[in-house]
Amino acid sequence: MEALRGDYTEVWVPRALAPLVLFADRVRAIADTGLDLVGLPGMPLPSGLEGFDRICSWYGTNRDEFRAAVAHLPFSFYPALPTAPPTLVPRIPLTGPGHGQIILHPFSGSAKKNWPLVNFQELAAELGNVAWTCGPEEVLAGAVRFDDLAELGRWLSGARLFIGNDSGITHLAAAVGTPTLALFGPSDPAIWCPAGSHVRWIPFDTPANVASFAREMLR
Repeated sequence: MEALRGDYTEVWVPRALAPLVLFADRVRAIADTGLDLVGLPGMPLPSGLEGFDRICSWYGTNRDEFRAAVAHLPFSFYPALPTAPPTLVPRIPLTGPGHGQIILHPFSGSAKKNWPLVNFQELAAELGNVAWTCGPEEVLAGAVRFDDLAELGRWLSGARLFIGNDSGITHLAAAVGTPTLALFGPSDPAIWCPAGSHVRWIPFDTPANVASFAREMLR
């Protein structure tokens, strides 16, 4: 989105992601705009939507009623999910104090993408000096939690290494510049792995082998 920036750029995103959009002139939560109601019977277009010269949308791509309602506006629709490896390296300029820990995030948006928690626990025992993080809905004793993704990003930026599954938090760690090791199971790393020379990925393996790979990254 930053690569599309114009003289004035407004970004509408899910509320939780708004703190991460640092380049825009204005950021709005989609739920506050009414965009999610467009296409429903009797619902008007959001105020101000007709004032834009160009609208790039990953929202509503697969909703015929949405596309019909905005057909008179300068919308360009893009696939909601990636279809090819990224060509740019996303960068979110968030920095925090260096704490030198290894951060483990053992969850994702889908259980099938999660390396077993017991493996993460064995990995933690192998590496030592680790910190855990997880989301507000996830159960993990001793984990560091943040309500604000920007605050999480600042904390991630101070780590020596981040290790996690194919997840949004793994992408956030990579985007703030933290050395990142992504563990992949069923999803395709060619499409879903974060971009950048500071990122590595490996398929699900034994804790000992993952620890060996992590030590190589720490050298």
